[in-house]
Order: sequence, then structure tokens, then C-alpha cells
Amino acid sequence: MEPPLVVVVSLVLLCAAGLTRSLSITSVDQSMFEKAQGEKVTLPCTFVVSEEDEGPLDIEWVLIPADNQKKEQIIIMYAVDRIYNHYYAAMTGRMQFTNPDPKSGDGSLDILNLKSADTGTYQCKVKKAPGVQSQKIQLTVLVKPARTKCSVEGSQEIGKDVILKCASQEGSPLLSYDWRRVSGSQELPATSMLNKNTGELLLKNASQDYSGTYSCIASNRVGMDECSVELNVTPPINTAGIIAGAIIGTLLGLSVLAFLVICCCKKHREKKYEKEVHHDIREDVPPPKSRSSTARSYIGSNRSSLGSMSPSNMEGYTKTPYSQVPSEDFERTPGQNPTFAPSKYDIAHKIGDITVV
Repeated sequence: MEPPLVVVVSLVLLCAAGLTRSLSITSVDQSMFEKAQGEKVTLPCTFVVSEEDEGPLDIEWVLIPADNQKKEQIIIMYAVDRIYNHYYAAMTGRMQFTNPDPKSGDGSLDILNLKSADTGTYQCKVKKAPGVQSQKIQLTVLVKPARTKCSVEGSQEIGKDVILKCASQEGSPLLSYDWRRVSGSQELPATSMLNKNTGELLLKNASQDYSGTYSCIASNRVGMDECSVELNVTPPINTAGIIAGAIIGTLLGLSVLAFLVICCCKKHREKKYEKEVHHDIREDVPPPKSRSSTARSYIGSNRSSLGSMSPSNMEGYTKTPYSQVPSEDFERTPGQNPTFAPSKYDIAHKIGDITVV
């Protein structure tokens, strides 16, 4: 007689349950973690073994890449009562087993000083033959909002539309922005319109009551940052007066410039005229004759005259001193008309009773 089918199924289930009880991972409550950059995270991996598990204990943490074509990267491993943590250079010095003795049943992993690049899927594998179990945990490292800046866009005049802007230079999405007024009534104007995704606060038809200090808070799932800006709504500026003043100032400037140019041109013409007159005067005046050349010509004529005389005729000759040599600079009596000196052939010298021409 064959056993009933129900009895056979029950025996199979009991056998399967006995096999799975040999090794099991007990930390299955949380499989997703979100942490901020710079913080610490503990990825749990606790387990229990039974007497049937007689093989050596191996605990291994691996990083599963998002690309299925790439191989798994071993991070840290416990085997043969030793810890090996030199496999993954990107986490060197930032990871460790939570329990220094993982064989006690705690193979959890601590990652220190988290970075955004640490985001990924981590798997804990526990093996003690014949039992083998594993668990996957998703880790997301987010960056807190930072370097948030506030600004005002548009003319801060009565009746104009003004936009208050807020933006964080750092921070993981999704970022959310919120504005509040920190002075006066501490309530946003009734005409304001806020966009939480872009951080823009539109103030329509601004009035002087809108003036004050406004604060913006940027936040995401792991942190927040804040900035503030001062709004000062003023009456419209008299643009017509400004334009008229600018025109008058420009005309005055051009007038001064034209005056300076005219003065420079006039000065230049005067200097040029003086140079031309001085040059004309110098061309009309003949160069003066040298006194020494006049004296030499006089002495030479005397010598030529004396050369034709005989020694017998030299008795009555009287030598003329050099100081009495005629000069062109001799004084003339008033009213005396200047006359040119006659040629040396027209001059007669009387020596004694002889006249020499």
C-alpha cells in the first residue's frame, strides 16, 4: 500500500526545513539605507549556525556594480580566522567589521566618512559548509545642501514685479526650497508666488510694505542650508531729470574739450610764426668780416709796395704800427655817409718824395 500524497509532501517540507536551519542570516529587517556624505553607516549581517555546519567559516562583503557586465568587487573578507581588507582601494582605511571577531555571529560592516561614490548595492555572503546564505543591501549616499545663495532680480521700485531667487551650489536631488520673512509681519505678501523646485519667489506689484529681510531654506532628505537677502522697495526714480543732467554734463564736457583744442591750435600757430620771422631776419643780415683778415690784407699790400723799392729809397719810410691798421669798425663822424673802400690799385702811398701806387 502506497503512502498518501499528503504524507509525502509533509516529509519533503520537513527535510527542506531541516536543511535551511543549518545556517541563516537574521538581520533582514532593513535592506535600504540613506545617509549623508561624511557620515558613518553600519550595514547589518548577523547570522546563526548549527551543529550540522562543520566547515570553516567564511564571511565576504562585495560591491555589486550597476552594470551587469562588470564583475563584483570584493571589499573585505574573513577567512581562516583572519581579516583581509586590502581588496578595495577606494575604501582603504574607511571600512571595518563591526565586531572584531566575526565568527561570534556578527559580520556587519562599518563604512566611515561616506562619499557619494559609495552609493551602490552591497552583498554579505556567509558560508559554513554545507550551509551558504547571502543578503543584499542598497546604500544611497546623499549630499547635504551647501553654499546656498540668495539674490534679488528686477527693479526694487513701487509697482514693479520683484523676484527673490535661491539656489544651492551643492546638494543631491531632490532639493526643495522654502521662503519666509524674518522681519516685520514675518508673513509673505499676499501677492507672492513660490516655486519650491526652482527656489523663486515672485512678488507682484511691490509696495514699500514688502521691504524687509527674507530667508530661504534649501533642503533634501539628509540636510538643509539657509541664506537671506534684504529687499528695499523705493519710489520710482526721476529718469527724465537724470537724462537731462546727463545731456547737460555731456555738452559742458564737449565745450571744455573744444576750448582746449582751440587754445592748443592757437599756441601752435604762434610758435610756428615766431620761427618763420626769426629765420627771415637771419637770411637778410650778411655775415660780419673778420678783423684779422682785414689786417692781413692791409699788411700784404704794404709788403708788395715795399718790394718794388730800392734800399736807397727806404730812408724816408716810416713803419705804420699794427695797432693803426684800418678796420671796418672805425668811428664815423655824424652825417658822414659810409663809403666802400677803394680797390688796392687805387690806393697811393707816398714814401719820401716817391709816390707808390
